[in-house]
Amino acid sequence: MTEMNTLRTEAFADLAAIEATVAAVTEQRELGKVSFSMLSESAGGLTAETITGPLTQAGIADESRRGKFTLHSDEPVSLLGTDTAVSPAEYILKALAGCYIVTLASLAAARNIPLKHVALTLGFDIDLSGFLGIDDSVRKGAQQITVDVQIDSPGTSRKDLEDLIGALEASSPIRDTLANPVPVITRLG
Repeated sequence: MTEMNTLRTEAFADLAAIEATVAAVTEQRELGKVSFSMLSESAGGLTAETITGPLTQAGIADESRRGKFTLHSDEPVSLLGTDTAVSPAEYILKALAGCYIVTLASLAAARNIPLKHVALTLGFDIDLSGFLGIDDSVRKGAQQITVDVQIDSPGTSRKDLEDLIGALEASSPIRDTLANPVPVITRLG
């Protein structure tokens, strides 16, 4: 599975806005406390329909986001789905790709690195024998997630681009969430 994303920083990363956000969160740390929410329901078979819930920042819920976006998921036919929507694994890749694009553009702007074009190719490798209970020694989730990054940045050295990718890996909130343990609390309502 692959996901492609491209960006042009001149239309995206506003360094002044980034700096203003950093200053605001530094001054009022509560602004940095953000909770995303979604509501998902079965849509029959292996499909689900999910809508965005309110975004809460500094304890204040923005109800205008409730239901603003609808996401559908399914599985490919070879995995017993009907292939009517993106799979949950592909949503994970999209989440990482989206976060990488935002983080990369922000870091590049802060380092004065021009981005003419960025493309990401992502992969999610899984051994279904873990999920299916065939082999308890096999992890149920991804064995690995890969991201190949292509950057067109005229005048920027390979070393500077490698440093940018290192900073990207160290700064991306979604990568941090995927690469490090985070409590996932599942409750029966």
